[in-house]
Amino acid sequence: QVRLVEHGGGLVQAGGSLRLSCAASGRTFPYAMGWFRQAPGREREFVAAFRLNDTSTYYGDSLKGRFTISRDNAKNTVYLHMNSLKPEDTAVYYCAAAMGPVALDIPRHYDYWGQGTQVTVSS
Repeated sequence: QVRLVEHGGGLVQAGGSLRLSCAASGRTFPYAMGWFRQAPGREREFVAAFRLNDTSTYYGDSLKGRFTISRDNAKNTVYLHMNSLKPEDTAVYYCAAAMGPVALDIPRHYDYWGQGTQVTVSS
């Protein structure tokens, strides 16, 4: 089992930046880690992900260049750096872990989820 705890959400003005963190704990290592977001009335949306045995990173449409996913292996922590934030980035952001080889952009492929952290971008 994997436990995920997110931190770092909050209220920010448009154009600002935030860094979210996701601390992972458990007896087994995930195959992949990802970030998703969900705005009210909308489906959960893929934001970014990586496979633990690979240095490549993957991003949702239109997010690459503003958002960056990174990791600190020593701290078992995954980060989401968000720059040039827009009001449409407002959502609850979730960290997730997938335990097997799967496509990374599909929420139902992930086995464990954090509690979510609210990001609100004001105009």
